[in-house]
Amino acid sequence: MRYNERELLSLARQPAEKAAEIRMSVPKKGNVLKKRLVKLVVNFLFYFRTDEAEPIGALLLEHCKITKEEENVFSISFIEEPERKYCFECATKEQCQEWVEALRRASYEFLRRSLIFYRNEIQKMTGKDPLEQYGISEEARFQLGAHRQ
Repeated sequence: MRYNERELLSLARQPAEKAAEIRMSVPKKGNVLKKRLVKLVVNFLFYFRTDEAEPIGALLLEHCKITKEEENVFSISFIEEPERKYCFECATKEQCQEWVEALRRASYEFLRRSLIFYRNEIQKMTGKDPLEQYGISEEARFQLGAHRQ
């Protein structure tokens, strides 16, 4: 994926939906777990050395699989590159579950499905399309019509 490095750094400085110091390993470094500041911003997971302000990496949480591996360990792997697996070890099983849930909700696809669901529910309750008030044309509605249930 192409990205603008300045925009990505700017995004990394935004307030996080979730952030914590947890241990992680990256694919190219083997199974070595290192303490990192991990920060979820929109659909990016940034990771930092604990004493630095600039991220050392970022994961775009699209087309990925978030898996709870053990009681307090989860992983992120990518559908098109399953061998590219990032592992995260949390302090507790509760913290691990919170991270898994937050990461699963962070993708564009999850947000898109939620928009479709809530749009349809509002339409059932009110008889009105909630997107009409914003002047969103039928063809620009995230292809919602094709996915109605």
